[in-house]
Amino acid sequence: MMNEPKIVIAGREISAHQPPYVIAELSANHNGKLETAMNIISEAVKAGADAVKLQTYRPDTITLNSEADEFKIKGGLWDGRTLYELYAEAHMPWEWHKPLFEHARKSGITIFSSPFDNTAVDLLEDLNAPAYKIASFEAVDLPLIKYVASTGKPMIISTGMADAEEIQEAIDAAHEGGCKELAILHCVSGYPAPANDYNLRTIIDMSKRYGLVTGLSDHTLDNTTAITSVALGASIIEKHFTLDRSGGGPDDSFSLEPADLRALCRDSKTAWKALGKVDYGRKSSEQGNAQFRRSLYFVKNIKAGETISRDCIRSVRPGFGLPPKDIERVVGAIAAMDIIKDSKVTEESFK
Repeated sequence: MMNEPKIVIAGREISAHQPPYVIAELSANHNGKLETAMNIISEAVKAGADAVKLQTYRPDTITLNSEADEFKIKGGLWDGRTLYELYAEAHMPWEWHKPLFEHARKSGITIFSSPFDNTAVDLLEDLNAPAYKIASFEAVDLPLIKYVASTGKPMIISTGMADAEEIQEAIDAAHEGGCKELAILHCVSGYPAPANDYNLRTIIDMSKRYGLVTGLSDHTLDNTTAITSVALGASIIEKHFTLDRSGGGPDDSFSLEPADLRALCRDSKTAWKALGKVDYGRKSSEQGNAQFRRSLYFVKNIKAGETISRDCIRSVRPGFGLPPKDIERVVGAIAAMDIIKDSKVTEESFK
């Protein structure tokens, strides 16, 4: 279609006409070490990811330092911890951003981030981030979305926990703020999320309903859901990425390891290529095998001028004779020449 939605990040077109754009989400998997964060970027490059993504916040810009009950996490992966304590451990120190951006750029991979307040956007603008990602939990923060939109950079919004109306509000805020290139990601904000929560057919509906580049932010533990999403129109796949799933960090346990990310980059592109287009023609890989289709062959010797009976002909492989559908034309016809057993039936064989 001529009006297929697309965005461009750092010169790379992202649309249904291009292979899926794979984002390796570094998140908290640095586990407090800049060297680990650097290594994660290097491994994302080796795996073939299109981009690596950070998260830009400080504990005091994302929550309050409170021991009150409502600031404590109940159940799940981070049970019993306060929000401030979790984010103090998980956050990416702001002084790391510049060396990480420089390392990614030298390594030839696109790098951008999810800002969680206006000061984070300002920091990322100073680093000339080529795009911005709005995290699912911030999709309801319309002032933040408008501030990000004011940069004029492409924006990707994750939609975990958002209903159709909230997604529309986020899209409207982005457009009102001046965003011209917008994509949305179907997402389930469970960590990890079971595959049966994903309802991937939603991606088809999102594409039609909102008319935007649509993708998947995937928190399942393997690649099956992500690969399947490509067949349903996902143009972006985002996955958490770590060096070691047993590393003990807040996000390690539901992140892909290097071999998994390599497989995702390879297999998502294979899935996209396999979609192709509507085509009933004979494919190049089939050409040599056409000879092994069935066709009509004589199974008896027949003299010229004799009538060809049904027991003189069979449909067999190979496919050099007339097609089996022509058998009624041949049966009852007169042999135009002497016919040798096991020879193919041709138009010249009968009259």
